Amino acid sequence: MIEDRTETVWAAFDAAASRWPERAFLNVLPETAEIYGIDAGEITYSDARDGVSRMADALEAAGIGAGHRVMLLLENRPSFFLWVLALNRLGAAAVPVNPDLREAELTYMIGHAEPVLAVAISTRCEELRAAAHEAGVTMPVIAPGETIPAPRADARIAQREGPAEAALLYTSGTTGKPKGCVLTNTYFLEAGHWYAQAGGLCTLTTSGERMLTPLPIFHMNALAYSFMAMIAVGGCLTALDRFHPRSWWDSVRASGATCLHYLGVMPSMLMGAESSEADRNHSIRFGFGAGVDPKLHAEFEDRFGFPLVEAWAMTETGAGAVICANDVPRRVGESCLGKPGPELEMRIVGETGTDTGGAPGELLVRHAGEDPRHGFFAEYFKNPEATAEAWEGGWFHTGDIVRQEADGSVFFVDRKKNVIRRSGENIAAVEVESALMRHPQIASVAVTSVPDAVRGDEVFALIVPKGSGDAALAEEITRWCLTQLAYYKAPGFIAFAEALPLTATQKIQRATLKQAAGELVETAHDLRHLKKRSAA
Repeated sequence: MIEDRTETVWAAFDAAASRWPERAFLNVLPETAEIYGIDAGEITYSDARDGVSRMADALEAAGIGAGHRVMLLLENRPSFFLWVLALNRLGAAAVPVNPDLREAELTYMIGHAEPVLAVAISTRCEELRAAAHEAGVTMPVIAPGETIPAPRADARIAQREGPAEAALLYTSGTTGKPKGCVLTNTYFLEAGHWYAQAGGLCTLTTSGERMLTPLPIFHMNALAYSFMAMIAVGGCLTALDRFHPRSWWDSVRASGATCLHYLGVMPSMLMGAESSEADRNHSIRFGFGAGVDPKLHAEFEDRFGFPLVEAWAMTETGAGAVICANDVPRRVGESCLGKPGPELEMRIVGETGTDTGGAPGELLVRHAGEDPRHGFFAEYFKNPEATAEAWEGGWFHTGDIVRQEADGSVFFVDRKKNVIRRSGENIAAVEVESALMRHPQIASVAVTSVPDAVRGDEVFALIVPKGSGDAALAEEITRWCLTQLAYYKAPGFIAFAEALPLTATQKIQRATLKQAAGELVETAHDLRHLKKRSAA
């Protein structure tokens, strides 16, 4: 681990490149290279630094610098990381974009973040230009390698006190519109530092770690933890375009990975394959993630020969509040998140805000020491009310329900917010409802979750049609929704009804809806086969 504590992400990378110039920094496997149409192979720290310097020079020459925001829609390509570093070197902030978002979602994001430039894969440039026009924001859009235009003269400058903004990362919008989390240099540096010194089952060394992740790099997991951890220890990061179950173990072996990241759906899918003599033919020491099926946890570790280390964190908490089951003995197969470390203070409270005394309740967290927000997000951009609400009483309110046993072990119970969690993606029911209400054949709609054996949750829509509802209309609605929202947000099941369960004040009775969905799902129209990334 690098001993010197730098002040920016770029400075941390520059220090690593000076210490380990010839080591591999980023790695692209042939499968990923073919999908993206880019070169396979490794990029050394030295070569990456040279590339970042050229990009930073071009950005600076165009007039982009401190306070500016630049959107990045580059999927899981290694160039994404180089752009982040180049912007950070100049004091500018990156706005990572989920490539599954569509025009309505992009319009909101552009209007809210007010970026001065977008760098995107060529196939998405026109869509981003249209979204910027709709948002009323002058935002040039270029593909990598194209000339960088000068920013608009009246560009918003994201000035703030304390550590500079490094990124504006958007939440999934589980309570409405996505919130923009302002993440500082300290946020990213602390994430890398936490991972590098976590120890136990998650021990990283400076001898040449190789990490593999199939997770999207516009999320905090890959961008803050995977990326910054490898910089902290001089390791190499292999980012796949996504999780491919059939070729997963080939990728593990080809990457030479010593550790990997996962989501709960992944172990379930891998356990569905036939056992093989090659199941333990790999160099993995541990997997780091969340949401593994408790019933499969021990069986997976026994079959594949390495621990799946469950952990808890949020975009907002960063490394300021992490709970990780990286020490032994562990409570495998019990949804156990481990025990909080000395750097974390936590409470578990009921509806009245008082401690539950051992019963399940909402998890409240803060960093120990003089600054309770150390390592956390700085604020919700343009939303001081939401920031204040989240930190009510000096504690960050997570919205997650947990319980804690006498030995300090914390166990995940449920989610407090009305959220659908499909394959690791948080989906706000109200956002899907809002989109569906724009369909000309829908009079009213209510959305909830139903269990899915593979994805955890699936989106269920109860629709009151303006005319008659049938299979053809259900398919047409889902196909239409795929053009409006990210594919995973579209209804996987649709049932038609004459009326919705409403309260006296015309609000949706969520509990009644949930019960009805469970009863109707067997006869509902199953549209899950339409939900693919390429559907639109």
